[in-house]
Amino acid sequence: MSIEATPKAVDRFAALREFWHYFSTNRGAVIGLIVITLMVLIAIFAPMLAPYDPDVNFKGMLRVPPSWMAGGNPQFLLGTDDIGRDTLSRLIFGARTSLLIGLMVVVLAMVGGVILGLLAGYFGGWVDALIMRVMDIILAFPSLLLALVLVNIFGKGLFNAMLAIALVLQPHFARLVRAAVMSEKTREYVTSAKVAGASHWRLMLVTILPNCVSPLIVQGTLSFSNAILEAAALGFLGMGAQSPTSEWGTMLAKGRDLISSAPWVITFPGIAILVTVLAINLVGDGLRDALDPKLKRS
Repeated sequence: MSIEATPKAVDRFAALREFWHYFSTNRGAVIGLIVITLMVLIAIFAPMLAPYDPDVNFKGMLRVPPSWMAGGNPQFLLGTDDIGRDTLSRLIFGARTSLLIGLMVVVLAMVGGVILGLLAGYFGGWVDALIMRVMDIILAFPSLLLALVLVNIFGKGLFNAMLAIALVLQPHFARLVRAAVMSEKTREYVTSAKVAGASHWRLMLVTILPNCVSPLIVQGTLSFSNAILEAAALGFLGMGAQSPTSEWGTMLAKGRDLISSAPWVITFPGIAILVTVLAINLVGDGLRDALDPKLKRS
């Protein structure tokens, strides 16, 4: 038993080492991974890192500039907003909210897209035509515009915003899985499993789907950044997370009227969104280089 396990463990280690070799050659991806790791740690330990409760209003401390600016207060490193809430604390808790939104949206979109893509690619015919035409209709609309329409139908709120964004991103996963399934289902190992009596669900979920994981990981990473960006856009438009929830898009919305009098209120959430989305996209590029055999460098 242990004799058989040793070569498998060695193979897994070699595969992991090969993956890291190709991933680490992309310096931008490594930097992005470091940034995302820091963001995740900040989100996890937000209650311990934030100096104050993000919803507490400090009377007499309205629109206090960052500590290094004239009139700043050392107690509020990044200043306060128009009702006296600490900007740094809201940014830290906003990282938790924004990353959770991205994760939930990607999970919802991936589950729905994988199921639809498996059905379309495996059965083909009218099933494929029906599913793909619906996906084409969704892709025909600008993603943010369609998300706005769906949120108006479902109602304002964070959960409805996440559901709307997941529906908008779902076609990307469905088309990707469909193409992978159509390529894999004619291979010999699938035919052998079919001859052995495997059911349709077993063929789709156990035999074919594991071989479609690599492109799904890349697409999931890129969709993660899109989810954060679109959630922030919906929050900015008042359709996503509602006040007093600490979310970067909502912070932008609350600070847009203060852009001339208190620019720090809107600047720091914008920088947080920019850095996070850029870092995730860099990691996605690195994953694509490391997992796609066609793009691996010799």
